[in-house]
Amino acid sequence: MSELAAHTSEQTVSIPARRVPVAYDADVVIVGAGPAGFAAALKAAREGARVVVVERFDMPGGVHTSGLQGSANTGVGGIHSELMERFAAAGYIYTATQDTLPNWAGNPLSHYERYHKPDAPFARASFNPEGAGSLMAALLMEAGVTALYNTSFVDVIMKDGVGDSTITAIIVENASGRQAIIGKVFVEGSGTAHLATAAGVPFVRGGGPQPETAAWDGVHRPIPGGLLWIMSNIDFSRTVAHQISAQDPHLSKLIAEADAAGDLPKGLYRPRMRGENVYGDLYIGHPTLDMSPMLADGTFILWQNVPYEWALRMDESGEDDTRARRELRGFIDAEARFLRKYVPGFENAVLMDVGRFVGVRDGRHPIGEYVFSIDDARKGHRFPDPVTKPMTKTFYWDKHAKYMFEVPFRCFLPKKVDNLILTGASLSFTYHTIFMVMRNFPWCTQTGEIAGFAAAQCIKKKVSPKELEWSTPYF
Repeated sequence: MSELAAHTSEQTVSIPARRVPVAYDADVVIVGAGPAGFAAALKAAREGARVVVVERFDMPGGVHTSGLQGSANTGVGGIHSELMERFAAAGYIYTATQDTLPNWAGNPLSHYERYHKPDAPFARASFNPEGAGSLMAALLMEAGVTALYNTSFVDVIMKDGVGDSTITAIIVENASGRQAIIGKVFVEGSGTAHLATAAGVPFVRGGGPQPETAAWDGVHRPIPGGLLWIMSNIDFSRTVAHQISAQDPHLSKLIAEADAAGDLPKGLYRPRMRGENVYGDLYIGHPTLDMSPMLADGTFILWQNVPYEWALRMDESGEDDTRARRELRGFIDAEARFLRKYVPGFENAVLMDVGRFVGVRDGRHPIGEYVFSIDDARKGHRFPDPVTKPMTKTFYWDKHAKYMFEVPFRCFLPKKVDNLILTGASLSFTYHTIFMVMRNFPWCTQTGEIAGFAAAQCIKKKVSPKELEWSTPYF
């Protein structure tokens, strides 16, 4: 049976005009319940606003729950600190240390601690994605948020204005069919600027500063996405014993053996890229085992990355997104079989879970009333509308230099749309500032809380986000 090819012509079909029922009429409508969208919904509801949040998966938390990331951090204040405390109280946080996992620091198989000195002290904390997602869902319900799970954002209804346009409603689809949700203020929480793009906000494509000269065939490639998965019942002490006795720290000998036997599919283990302006050890292929302790002793989360050479854009192309999901699940199945058959300590390992989606590490960058750049961080710029007090962040591009700076509220306000607030990975930031620096769980939660507070203030004061006076840091 032949495979159906993707249709690439200019052919279109006409959809008959029809009325879509209005299912909800809210003050604040949020698309996406990842860390930013969740925090925005919770804060706005606690401030008294009527809130609807639309989430395509079955719980809040985004890449950290549905995507299995589960990265636990020290609380940075507000809702983020509340979450970390509640996760801990519920028994959802697991911490591995040099005592519970000896020979982990400095081990080349470690995703995070590989650069530590051998046997150096470390503490790697993570939270249970399923438990955390359930707790976050309960918090939204307690606050009175109407959370629509397994619901997809489809389209946006706009109204032209004298200056910027205004969103009047969004169209969603779930088991009830297509419905409209009317709102006064809308919040972008999709993580990939899905709502902002549909509303006509100008944006810069993801991918970062990868000039064509850096690619061997002239293709401008985005940063590869990744799919996370979990294995349990691993005896890592036996893996370490092999690394030492066989002088095989990267498991290169076992990989070569499996490859010679035909037990590895083409593309599973690829050589790292080299050269100027490529990502090197960061998110390029998956040439060796790449893992981190999670959930309990003997359980690890593993990374399966989209091959860089595929140049997939999962935030823009359904075909690319489908290919990534299909191919990476195949890689995961093959790698799990390889680990159980060849790697000591994995003989009885069990594949427990695979993330519900392929994470997009650098999607579309909406252009706001202010675009925050790395020069703003380097020069420690101050602004009349700061959302936080001066904060210090480490920038990998400048050899881990630490900069103290502020972020203006104008980065939350997109061009061309009057009643939309940006958050998280969809803030008006350049690639250098948001990728690997300001797209983590704490910052996304903080920006969501700021957006939720701002949206609620707009409702109380009957002003648009761009009319809201902002001069005092929230955090």
